[in-house]
Amino acid sequence: MLSIETNNLTKKFQNLVAVDNISLKVNHGEIFGLLGPNGAGKTTLISMLVTMKKPTSGSAKVNGFEIKNNPNEVRSNIGIVFQDPSLDEELTGYENLEMHAAMYGISKNIRKQRIEEVMKIVELSDRINDTVKTYSGGMRRRLEIARGLLHYPKILFLDEPTIGLDPQTRNHIWEYIKKLKKEQAITIILTTHYMDEADLLCDRIAIIDHGKIIALDSSNNLKNSLGGDVVTIESNECKKLNALFKKAEWIKGIDCNENKINIRVSMADKKIQKIIEMISKNKIKIDSVNIHKPTLDDVFLHYTGKTIREENNSSKESMKIRRKAWGRGR
Repeated sequence: MLSIETNNLTKKFQNLVAVDNISLKVNHGEIFGLLGPNGAGKTTLISMLVTMKKPTSGSAKVNGFEIKNNPNEVRSNIGIVFQDPSLDEELTGYENLEMHAAMYGISKNIRKQRIEEVMKIVELSDRINDTVKTYSGGMRRRLEIARGLLHYPKILFLDEPTIGLDPQTRNHIWEYIKKLKKEQAITIILTTHYMDEADLLCDRIAIIDHGKIIALDSSNNLKNSLGGDVVTIESNECKKLNALFKKAEWIKGIDCNENKINIRVSMADKKIQKIIEMISKNKIKIDSVNIHKPTLDDVFLHYTGKTIREENNSSKESMKIRRKAWGRGR
């Protein structure tokens, strides 16, 4: 059973093609990751799937409903946790959820019960009557997840759910996400800049760049697709290293980024001496060398030519959908 299906979905803004003929299928109950550099098109893609932007051409179904013809049905079947904070800090946890429940048309006779249910899911029952301004960052994210679950959505969109949180809190949020998949049997669409987050949580990952899906598979398959080990060399003379390694037939691939170069080879531990000798013979200065198995960072660099840096995480990649806009048309 498919939760999301798109066929040649396209969005153009004048001369810019933000989403370029994307066709994909997301299975029911899977955690599906979307990775991409800033401006790659993933925010526009999600904005169309949640009916906030109309496609220029192509089609998409969300839980069986066509996004263009049945936007209200689509919205009633999805929940969203925004990247940007959208809670009212002066209200209690209960009051925030009650306001959202009313907006979704959840009847008063089941509203209290459902609020208590979702607060229990995210383990905030003991703080239900405390004002949100007394919540920690992690607790606020958990409250936002609870809010997204209020109306029994079949699909939950999580936009950078752990951005800005400390490592321990991030780990706790990961556990809630895994529990949601297991116990609530819902499909989760996850956007993130954290490679370890995508690696740990996602059943499959799509890498988007220039409006197209350029790679789509499980994390392990994506990493294995690079082949061999990765030797990372830091140097201010990467252009010289690139030219040097291109001559070696036993090197499977080369990826350059700023002052780093990654080369992929089989049995790197046996090739490292040869690599160092080549560098020394050509009098190229290097700062460091290390060997590792391919990671999602290596995959991302290979397919996009860029790296995702945590310090570049910003609100620019947010869907920028506010509650007022979200409630419009209900």
